[in-house]
Amino acid sequence: MTKDTGLYTWQADNLITATQPVNGHWLDKSLPSLANINTARISTDTRTISDGDIFLALSGDNFDGHNYAQMAVEKGAVAVIVEREIKGVNAPQLLVSDSRLALGALAGFRRRQHKDVTIIAITGSSGKTTVKEMLGSIFSNIAPTLVTRGNLNNDLGVPMMLLEMSDEHKFAILELGANHIGEIAYTANIVQPDVAAILNIGTAHLGEFGGCEGICKAKSEIYQVLDNTQTAVVPELDEFADKLRAVAADHTHQIIGFGKTDVTISDVQICPLSSQFTLNVGDACQPITLPLAGEHNVTNAMAVTACAIAVGISLEQIALGLAQVKPPRGRLYSHTVGKHLLIDDTYNANPNSIKAGASVVMAQAGKKILVLGDIGELGDAAKDEHYKLGEDLANMGIEHIFALGEFAQNTVDGANNIADVQAVAYTDKSQLLADLQAFVIKNKDEACTILFKGSRFMKMETLFEALI
Repeated sequence: MTKDTGLYTWQADNLITATQPVNGHWLDKSLPSLANINTARISTDTRTISDGDIFLALSGDNFDGHNYAQMAVEKGAVAVIVEREIKGVNAPQLLVSDSRLALGALAGFRRRQHKDVTIIAITGSSGKTTVKEMLGSIFSNIAPTLVTRGNLNNDLGVPMMLLEMSDEHKFAILELGANHIGEIAYTANIVQPDVAAILNIGTAHLGEFGGCEGICKAKSEIYQVLDNTQTAVVPELDEFADKLRAVAADHTHQIIGFGKTDVTISDVQICPLSSQFTLNVGDACQPITLPLAGEHNVTNAMAVTACAIAVGISLEQIALGLAQVKPPRGRLYSHTVGKHLLIDDTYNANPNSIKAGASVVMAQAGKKILVLGDIGELGDAAKDEHYKLGEDLANMGIEHIFALGEFAQNTVDGANNIADVQAVAYTDKSQLLADLQAFVIKNKDEACTILFKGSRFMKMETLFEALI
């Protein structure tokens, strides 16, 4: 460790040790410049390279980081990690059989150097980012805590986050996502969590997994790296709760359930933009004020509590952290325009999270409006899922739907099958915006709550921003 920063220092020898699983070896061990490698940072992006960094070249379907190795050295990289020799690069080259797996190997090695850091890993079809922020709010009050930044939750992002771990960190809250079977098994094995939590099994990425059973199988991989010194957190209100508990029990006896047994709630009061309730853990209870909208966030708070008590955090500390949490942009972030309340929940979408957002709208006064973009990654079930979503929203009492995208008409048809909802399908975003602006002006004297939601590729936040 470097004494001034607490950051782990990479040198020629430990880089070799860390990359042994991918046959790491220096292209020319006689290079005197190997002695100059003494850095805390490995980067995969030449845009962020600084003097003294190491550059790791990743390759994908549409890019090849090896083409930028020379640029990385010109910007100050003292070594490069590559799958093949790069001619003309005047810096040590660490050759590996697979640079993507090398990133994971380096992160796993780094985790083993920080065995005293308590790591909570979370996954689920929805709610991961909010739960991550809640846990970060709690643990950051107690000690320095590493928290997944942005959406760095896949087989590249998780290792990148682990490589940011420093000697000052006492806790880490890491989000594990997946879009194929085996991805969580891979990242969980790198992370080696002390607590592994599944929030729910929904229909996100339905197309990739072939159904909810496949999603359950993929998410439950997070439990498979546990032993009896570590804890599994199980969502007892989920329809797959019994299956998840069975998988967890195959690996650990330390299981905490939330929703029915170990962590429950009572005295719930759902307010338009917040909630109050009592957390119950055994014989102990704690009043909670949560400055986040929606009943689903009360359930998220139960999951958070289960994770926190697993590592000895008191209910008082949990209450303090939950009271301080703030909604991130794109996660039920609200803005008032005249008498209207606009809610930006555009970070991503699946049927369950859209219905959760709709429940927040239904708690508000005045007209209830949803502006919806297509849900991605539903595969062959896309038309049916959008149709069922429309039915569900109509049953909830949503009055107006502005739907955008390839499957917008399916949502509208589903809504109109249940009730006379004022629902319109659009394929042109500018036309939707024009009609939405006209609607807001026409109803300027009546309170309206308008929620914007859609999968990431739909970029529905542009409508929210334009309307503001």
